[in-house]
Amino acid sequence: MGLNCGIVGLPNVGKSTIFSALTSAPAEAANYPFCTIDPNVGIVNVPDARLERISEIIVPAKKVPAIVEFVDIAGLVKGASKGEGLGNQFLSHIRQVGMIIHVVRCFDNDDITHVSGKIDPESDIEIINIELALADLSTVEKRIEKSSKQLRSPDKDISKKARAMEPVLVQLQNALSEGIPARSLEFDDDVIDDVRELQLITMKKHMFVCNVDETNEEESNPYVEAVKKIAAAEGAEIAVICGALEADIAALETEEEKKEFLEEAGLSESGLSRLIRKVYGALGLRTFFTAGTDENRAWTYHEGALAPEAAGVIHTDFQKGFIKAEVYRCDDLFELGTEDAIRRAGKLRQEGKNYIVRDGDVMHFKFNV
Repeated sequence: MGLNCGIVGLPNVGKSTIFSALTSAPAEAANYPFCTIDPNVGIVNVPDARLERISEIIVPAKKVPAIVEFVDIAGLVKGASKGEGLGNQFLSHIRQVGMIIHVVRCFDNDDITHVSGKIDPESDIEIINIELALADLSTVEKRIEKSSKQLRSPDKDISKKARAMEPVLVQLQNALSEGIPARSLEFDDDVIDDVRELQLITMKKHMFVCNVDETNEEESNPYVEAVKKIAAAEGAEIAVICGALEADIAALETEEEKKEFLEEAGLSESGLSRLIRKVYGALGLRTFFTAGTDENRAWTYHEGALAPEAAGVIHTDFQKGFIKAEVYRCDDLFELGTEDAIRRAGKLRQEGKNYIVRDGDVMHFKFNV
């Protein structure tokens, strides 16, 4: 899975506003459909209080947070899978991301035009789901056509693989034609890699973001409740944020001003900080740290990675020549106060090639190239 996610939704639901707040980048936004043609890409720091605490104990010359990439993809409309509203371009951009964030408008505002003429989250979600499913259906049908030729191949390996995929492709075709996403289906282990090779949009992880206004409390917002029901049925995560409020926070110049703004609003952190961490976790990404007086850094790895793979995140030579890793938990540092105290307590471990890295590990690698 990739390190990025694409922000999608109908026009004028607040995608570009949220993207701008996320990245503090001037994503193009306007009150009419199709103002965003090329995808904006922003690199976003992952908020992590652990890096801050490590840096209070081991004071570095600089600190570097983990990052995740967000892609603002222009608004989809009904018919996008057939090219409506430059849909083919937009769909090709979605195929490149590791996860989809579907922004749903959950606020009323007569001054902001809705492409369908009314606020209806169920209908909005259905339009996007159908268009993505239809785009995938086209991919599957092309593969079926190719597979029918491979069934007659004199190469036994090719024909055998085609026969194994035939019922899978039919299953996908039937589901997608009804607007059912591919991720809702179950596949045997022996064909799952071939399914992934199709690069279906609806196989990607999915998260709904309800964009509310400052007067809409989550608990009393019927639009949000409608999205929650759909998310529960699809097994998708959900986040509720006020894009306009987050844009106001992002526009403040200093961290002190942002902190004061949040305190006055009775918030411990911004909604976007919570969203970023949710996305990071949903992508299967985890964090280990390196710490020293030169630099403290949060490194991103995929959950389940072994120590040599984590070392390779820093440099390929670290992975090739991996000998061992010195590891301790950041929580032990917070409790004991120094690395020397961690050593004396016997909590500094020597780990080898089969060690599964844990989120929150502080690691120092020994290697030889």
